[in-house]
Amino acid sequence: MGGVNLVHDYLYVYGGAERMLEHAHLIWPHAPLFTLMYLRDRLPESFKRMDVRSTWVNRLPARRRLQRAYAMLQPLAFAAVRPYGNVVSFASFGAKAVRARSGTHVCYCFTPPRFLWGPHRGLRQDALPLGARTAVRPLEAGLRRWDHAVAQRVDAFITMTDYVAERVRRVYGRTSEVLPPPVDVNRFLEQPVRDDGYFLALGRFEAYKRFDLAIQACQHVGVPLRIVGGGVDDAALRRLAARSAHVELLGELPDRAVAEQLAGCRALLFPGEEDFGLTAVEAQAAGKPVIAYAEGGACETVVEGHTGTFFAELTADSLAQAIREFEPSAFSAGACRQNARRFAPDSFRVRFKETVERLWDTGRVA
Repeated sequence: MGGVNLVHDYLYVYGGAERMLEHAHLIWPHAPLFTLMYLRDRLPESFKRMDVRSTWVNRLPARRRLQRAYAMLQPLAFAAVRPYGNVVSFASFGAKAVRARSGTHVCYCFTPPRFLWGPHRGLRQDALPLGARTAVRPLEAGLRRWDHAVAQRVDAFITMTDYVAERVRRVYGRTSEVLPPPVDVNRFLEQPVRDDGYFLALGRFEAYKRFDLAIQACQHVGVPLRIVGGGVDDAALRRLAARSAHVELLGELPDRAVAEQLAGCRALLFPGEEDFGLTAVEAQAAGKPVIAYAEGGACETVVEGHTGTFFAELTADSLAQAIREFEPSAFSAGACRQNARRFAPDSFRVRFKETVERLWDTGRVA
């Protein structure tokens, strides 16, 4: 029998999933971490103390430039990863395929992969040439069959929200236990609260985040908006923001500067349909209410009328109306911070260890 093994899809950017790995490492400090590829210099010092074991994909050329393309090699690469002992995987796509040669596999599933199952797929097939569309469709169909099949090998699933649990049930036909992820709320709780009059949006620049709606809505209402972040949609968002005198794109900022921006905003705009929504919890920890789209994980982290408000339709007009009706005086920093405290890391580690080890012991298939 082996010990504990951690598995993650890939390690080339630092975000919420990687923060979860740091906490898992605190629980099981001697567990090796298996991953598709590992861009060590892009991750904090804590990862350099882990026993990280990457697959053969990590030795392919131009892995930085081709990281998204290489991510499609997960079905091949993870087939060769078969550790002894119990496994806990943190996965959307490939890591849940790992077979435990002795022991039980518990998967913390972030979501069934959006590029295969939606909603808001990252690849717009209608924008591809006809020949490329012809090639992509059977590839996607094959990957969906593979993804569904390997999900049946997992002994038990944990998900971050009821919203994701329902997607796992619908896509894979599997039940899940729900355990929200850890959020580093402490670095925001003592930040002095002020209102400098601007609204804030924060996160990776990807299509499903819908920062385009935030830009358009603030332009319609004529209120200042600051956006912190970067990513694949950077150029498109900058072109859109250039049409408005009310929008500033600040780029990617260090943690301290992000906390400062949150402290000064009137409210956080959260216009996308997300699985959890780390930034919505961070904003509340900073004492700030959230204006969020009324679907996805935000419905489980923001309390209507108490720590934020919702808009019903995924349109700029619907968000603009919510901004017009927003009354900052209706929300207290204390209420926002109290709600955020329930996602503190210490609580997560205790609950996560208990949940995973109980599922390992029972070895059940949900």
